[in-house]
Amino acid sequence: MEFKGPKPIYLQITDRIMDQILDGTYPPESRLPSVREYAAKVEVNANTVMRSYDWLQQQVVIYNRRGIGFFVLPEAGKRIFEMRRNVFFRDEAAYLFSRLKSFGLSVEDVASLYATYLINPETDLTKEVRKYVL
Repeated sequence: MEFKGPKPIYLQITDRIMDQILDGTYPPESRLPSVREYAAKVEVNANTVMRSYDWLQQQVVIYNRRGIGFFVLPEAGKRIFEMRRNVFFRDEAAYLFSRLKSFGLSVEDVASLYATYLINPETDLTKEVRKYVL
């Protein structure tokens, strides 16, 4: 795993684990790799992975069966979605909207760009946005 930016490594690991829960790598009630196994896999100290697992447990995404390991809670996917949605609308949406406004995009322009993205997420939107901005 490659770590980037100022975000703490243990939180980057939690993001990856949550992505893996959402994509079915770790389905509900499945056992996560042991702390040592996961640490070896992502090449970090076991204490860092333990911190990640603790955080996920505090967020009610995984639980610990003492002596057996950590397991994905049945409602983990729903919980992850709720957490990410809340973070987006609390921390990221206002910035996104202010940037869109500063680019001179109307609500209709943004709707059209979003529709284009939904049809083909690989579309280069920089080419599409030229239709709307001087």
